[in-house]
Amino acid sequence: MNLIDELTQRRDSLLNSQKVLLDTAEAAARNLTATEESEYQAVNANLDGLDVRLRDLRDQERRTTNASSAFARFGGGVRRTQPERELADQFRSMILERNPRPIDVQWDGARSAYQPGLEQRDLVTTSPASMSPVGFYGQLVEHMVENSAVLRAGATLLTTASGETLRVPRTSALSTAAIVSEGGTIPDSDPTLSTVSLGAFKYGFKVQVSTEMVQDSGVDLASYLAREAGQAIGLGLGAHLINGTGSGQPRGALLDATAGATGPAGTSTSFGAQGEAGQGTDLLYDLFGSLAEPYVMQPAAGWLLRNATLTAIRKLKTGTAGEIVGGEFVGSGPAGASGEMIGKPAYIDPFVPAMGVSAKSVLFGDWSKYFVRMVNGIRFERSDEFAFDQDLVTFRALLRADAALVDTTGAIKYLTHGAT
Repeated sequence: MNLIDELTQRRDSLLNSQKVLLDTAEAAARNLTATEESEYQAVNANLDGLDVRLRDLRDQERRTTNASSAFARFGGGVRRTQPERELADQFRSMILERNPRPIDVQWDGARSAYQPGLEQRDLVTTSPASMSPVGFYGQLVEHMVENSAVLRAGATLLTTASGETLRVPRTSALSTAAIVSEGGTIPDSDPTLSTVSLGAFKYGFKVQVSTEMVQDSGVDLASYLAREAGQAIGLGLGAHLINGTGSGQPRGALLDATAGATGPAGTSTSFGAQGEAGQGTDLLYDLFGSLAEPYVMQPAAGWLLRNATLTAIRKLKTGTAGEIVGGEFVGSGPAGASGEMIGKPAYIDPFVPAMGVSAKSVLFGDWSKYFVRMVNGIRFERSDEFAFDQDLVTFRALLRADAALVDTTGAIKYLTHGAT
């Protein structure tokens, strides 16, 4: 019997003991005695503790199952589709037959978490040629999402056929209407229009593979390269999706997000005392309340923060040895999220700043207003000469991408810790 089953049985037993107390009092047509009332409340406290423990264990079990499934997709035990087998054969042919032709890998199923599909913007008059099978690039994108939660949170993903500057129109102020008297002059009220430019910064890495490695039919070369490419490119791009400066790199979400809540003195490395007004979960409610209603109601509204920050929130309590309230504040979230706060999913992203003096450790907003632009797919190329003396074949992987928050009027806001 596992721990979850054991705790569930213990919980059922406690509920049964409460039922016996209530049934006994009801049969005698009386209220609970002082002793029975004390016993009833003690059982209630035990039930609350068991509920918290069971929820944590089930969340952990779910995360473990999801992680195992993700790793299984890259193992040799999964039956491959015909396009995936053909793409793996292309990679082996590239090595064994010294075929120098680049392999452009596409994934038609790419999308952000909230989108039903992929929005594509073609910037050339001709259609892109040589579209390759989709399975391998799907693995790459999964790794990128695992390293950075921005896409998982619901950022809008755009793919283009070429890398010319993509201008996204936006408004920063809308027209307003007013009451006009009969015969009166109708006032002017023009919207404020502008554009956000998305370029194509090049992310790349190289990896070397021995000829002997691919001569063994048991070696899953496609999965190996997927892990290497996904981790290298995902870490590079993921860091910029949060902290990019916009100068020689994408504009990170923090660059154009706006302040939503600021911690008072004593919250420089924490959320302060739960019992104090304006501290603890009050700060998170303040951040939530700072977002305009239309953004809060969007499907892509959610939280982004580090695992350590989410853990600190879970541990918030009323006093030094008081009741923990953070465990109730952070509930179990939907699939793909690490929890739920105030009814909105919370996503763990390692690139969000850690709690610290004046640090912006929690982001909340409508992530569909953050646009991630990718040009075509991952481009793989090979060289037999680079490491000729070691009998190694060198591959390089390249991805062109950019990103920016297209609505800077308050779509995404952040919590700032106290300066002292």
